[in-house]
Amino acid sequence: MKGDTMPPRAHASRAQGAVLALAATLPLADAARAQSAPPETTTIALDTLDVSAQPLGDGLNLLVPSMTGSRLDLTPLQTPSSVQIIPGEIARERGQYTVIEAVTQDAAGFSASPAPGNGGTSLSTRGFSGHGSVMQLYDGTRLYVGAGTVTFPFDTWSAERIEVLRGPASVLYGDGAIGGVVNVVPRKPDPLSSHGEALMAVDSLMSGRLALDATGPINDRVSYRFDIAGKLSDGWVDRGDNGSLAVSAAVRIQASDTLVLSLSNDYGYQEPQKYFGTPLINGQFTGLLRNQNYNVGDAAISYSDNWSQFKAEWTPSDALTVRSTFYYLTSDRHWRDSETYAFQPATGLVRRSDYIEIMHDQSQLGNRTDATWRGSILGFANEVVVGFDINSIDFTHTNNSPYRGSSSVPLIGFNPGTFASPDPTVPKYHTDTTQYSLFAEDRLVLDEHWSIVGGLRWENPTITRTNLVTAQEEFQKSYSAVTGRIGVIYSPVQDLSLYASYTTGIDPVAGLITLSSANANFNLTTAEQYEAGIKQVFWGGRGEWTFAVYDITKYNLLARSSANSQVTEQIGQQSSRGVEGTVSVSFLENWRISANLALLDARYDNYITTGGINATGNTPVGVPEQVGNVWLTWNFAPKWKTWAGLQYVGPVFVNEANTVQRPEYYVVNGGLQWAPTPAANITLRVYNLFDETYAVAGNTGQWVLGQPRTVELSSSVRF
Repeated sequence: MKGDTMPPRAHASRAQGAVLALAATLPLADAARAQSAPPETTTIALDTLDVSAQPLGDGLNLLVPSMTGSRLDLTPLQTPSSVQIIPGEIARERGQYTVIEAVTQDAAGFSASPAPGNGGTSLSTRGFSGHGSVMQLYDGTRLYVGAGTVTFPFDTWSAERIEVLRGPASVLYGDGAIGGVVNVVPRKPDPLSSHGEALMAVDSLMSGRLALDATGPINDRVSYRFDIAGKLSDGWVDRGDNGSLAVSAAVRIQASDTLVLSLSNDYGYQEPQKYFGTPLINGQFTGLLRNQNYNVGDAAISYSDNWSQFKAEWTPSDALTVRSTFYYLTSDRHWRDSETYAFQPATGLVRRSDYIEIMHDQSQLGNRTDATWRGSILGFANEVVVGFDINSIDFTHTNNSPYRGSSSVPLIGFNPGTFASPDPTVPKYHTDTTQYSLFAEDRLVLDEHWSIVGGLRWENPTITRTNLVTAQEEFQKSYSAVTGRIGVIYSPVQDLSLYASYTTGIDPVAGLITLSSANANFNLTTAEQYEAGIKQVFWGGRGEWTFAVYDITKYNLLARSSANSQVTEQIGQQSSRGVEGTVSVSFLENWRISANLALLDARYDNYITTGGINATGNTPVGVPEQVGNVWLTWNFAPKWKTWAGLQYVGPVFVNEANTVQRPEYYVVNGGLQWAPTPAANITLRVYNLFDETYAVAGNTGQWVLGQPRTVELSSSVRF
């Protein structure tokens, strides 16, 4: 059945039923109001919830305005979708130095499959995985995915907070966000006071980390912020040395009472472990190989990213705000490795193949401008934002395809050798992508209990691909798509919201800016989601909880009509339905617990792979159907604090046929902190306390293993 035709369900969707039931009450409420209301209507104030000066806390932060779930800066409690805010300070305290660690250990429903090929940042949520379905932003700006890889942002040192949105977000950010969005919001210059922080840490992997943050006013109009964080480590595999450097600088100028200008530059450089996994022995993992690295001795992996942004915010009145962001983003990436390792039972050796060298040269120039107006319509309080987004992206792919070359080495005690390929590394193709979009979002407050939030986005990208070997243009392809969201929120009492929403989304059949000639004739994949849920802040702000149920279906997947067919069509379909719950409560005198759990049923509804495997009814690759986290914090004495966290990720299928699984895993992390003065602390952290051996990524023949037990000692000083 074609993707643009709605297929019948095998069973009724609980999420869809909840949405329809809640939405159906709206016209009844309107009718009752029409009969009882006086002829004159009174404008309802927009700020039905008190969200002023809400600090980030060790909780769900439901009363903190978010820039990710809505362009109207609504709080999660006011937004008809699943939004969670992770404070950067909490992530750093727990030793979550990377964005991926913070998201997967704190946010509900997120898991990771980090590997060098995806930049170490691939995420999965709500049944969809990879950078084509889970978008990552920095300060609300996206760098378009190049060949399935995103390498920035990665460090949490400069993060004020990390905001996550679960479910389709194409109406806000365009293609590539059917599963969800992660937005890292950096710390901004402080125009009121000067202060800073310095950190030093060492651990049992021979890692060293230094970091510095400084901010404050230069004069009554200009303020600054500077962040730098660097790391060097021996890693946890042989020849696993790695390092990174992240530098951020920003200047804020109060040009007038109504105009604020800011200029920032963020630079990141990474040399991750040159480790692509450990081979399985007859389909099983053996602990004897836990520290082995089968890459070549002169392997090289490096990522260099730079983000320059200029922002202007003009607020001529309380009713109008105009914002414009100009940005120039670049990314240069390099891989030179042997990436595939297979154990050969006949010889007892490991065969290394896929001698690959790849370079990405990517740049993106763009502008995003929007205007927000706050007023009333027919006596109802209303706020609306309209805007546009323009991008020009250049991408050059250099490689040595067809990636030939192989060698064999013993399981242990071998000479890693050097990289050797019979094919030269030369520029292969270049793409020029221009992207235009218009977007609008509106919030209508019907009364103190009911509100409606909706949005639309029109997307129009054009991709031109040139073969650099033949110097011939391969194709030019344009897309046009409209996505939308409509949601209803009911707040029967203060700090309690019930909501229901319907959202549509789009993904490219492959990476947009690296679209191949084989996929150029296909349309964008489409998706729709029904979601309903409840959110509440209770116990005087000491507790927060959320619950959501959803149903997502993705259409127009590339598939065959039968196992014998050789024709690929856009007839495939994938779906997921599930529930998510979060809770954070301060109890007794000095205790706090935060927990989340996500359960889902993800399926290929109609999917025969391009290789002829009938995967209909199977679980999609890389998708765990159970994910959960628990954190317990205890301030057990003056100046002392301890915490422990449990992360659980369910089993994951690594092939469409569902014949091979990576097993589930539990990881326990903990810490003990002593603050001898209000401005200083010394912290002992233990990662993977029980030294669990687990795989975070991999395929049917090799697994990428997670970090073993590691002990870290750090000291930080505020000034």
